[in-house]
Amino acid sequence: MSALKGIKVLDLSRVLAGPWAGQLLADYGADAIKVEQPGKGDDTRAWGPPYLRDSQGKDTGEAAYYLSANRNKRSVTINLAHVEGQRLVRELALQSDIVIENFKVGGLKKYGLDASSLLALNPRLIYCSITGFGQTGPLASEPGYDAMIQAQGGLMSITGHPDGEPGGGPMKVGIAVVDLMCGMYAVTAILAALQHRERTGIGQHIDVALLDTQVAWLSYLNMNHLTTGLVPPRFGTAHPSIVPYQAFRTTDGHLMLTVGNDGQFQRFCACASAPELALDPRFQRNADRVRNRDQCIDAVQKILLTRGTAEWLTALREFDVPAGPINTIDKVFEDPQVMARGMRMTMPHPLGDVPLLANPVRFSASPIEYRHAPPLLGQHTDEVLCERLGLDEHAIARLRADGVV
Repeated sequence: MSALKGIKVLDLSRVLAGPWAGQLLADYGADAIKVEQPGKGDDTRAWGPPYLRDSQGKDTGEAAYYLSANRNKRSVTINLAHVEGQRLVRELALQSDIVIENFKVGGLKKYGLDASSLLALNPRLIYCSITGFGQTGPLASEPGYDAMIQAQGGLMSITGHPDGEPGGGPMKVGIAVVDLMCGMYAVTAILAALQHRERTGIGQHIDVALLDTQVAWLSYLNMNHLTTGLVPPRFGTAHPSIVPYQAFRTTDGHLMLTVGNDGQFQRFCACASAPELALDPRFQRNADRVRNRDQCIDAVQKILLTRGTAEWLTALREFDVPAGPINTIDKVFEDPQVMARGMRMTMPHPLGDVPLLANPVRFSASPIEYRHAPPLLGQHTDEVLCERLGLDEHAIARLRADGVV
């Protein structure tokens, strides 16, 4: 049995942070109903190309972006601006354990679907609000998007090459990492709230913000600043506190060398047939190597330019020195370890089989079940309204004719 079997999630969110949280809960076994706007749906349905391709290689119109965050959900289209639509959502919330939403602060209050309204109806409800800046503060009413939060929250200031180097300057991370991390924080908060409800019988409102998330997970770099007053600079692929720990050129490409302690550095020197480096007082301890970063990096780079990437990786593995290739994404899915772990999977979809990513968590007693491919817009409207609310086909047809669903 899946870990969250029997838990019901009402997902009112769009784009990535909220849907990511809903997908994780659904992967863990929750029954997740995704409520979407009739005729339009989640914004990311239109975020293409690329799109899912059919068996003839033609675009289907199902955006890859949407497919990435909506597995294991059922799609129901309900018009929240319609009084009857609001009633349907309230009735679904009465039967739900969790509501996830990422409307602007106060955006659902006019519909009677805000946390206070729904918790008054269902005190056991766990209502998670995900916004750019949170429910309080001077920016609470402002919209927030991943890239702007990467900038405002400090991530771009530490990402990229230093000023003065080729390509130097602040850089956005290549994936919407703030959204994804915010979704992860939301899931951990929801699971904690479920445990609290188990003890007390009481639900609660969870306030999760993109900016708060970004500030929080700068982690040790925040602490570097708070303990010293210094502003962390950009190091490119390098680590601020460990040397050598960065990308290096080889004769035919690059590799990522991640020497994490002094023993590994000594083994690297043995692998490289450079015992003099291990004996050099400038490089004997990690603190020495950090203080003499440029000299150490120059010495290591000269050594690594003597062989190709594959040859180095084989040799370093034999000496138990951590290093890896810098793969393009196509090479990631050809990696024997990734293949062995089954990270690429396929599920049947109304438009043909869809390739998906597996959930990375492996439970020994409550395995993840892949029940639903990312749904078509409104694919499960009739099914859910019948199953959850007991509506028959005539009642659903009337709602559809009235523009409610």
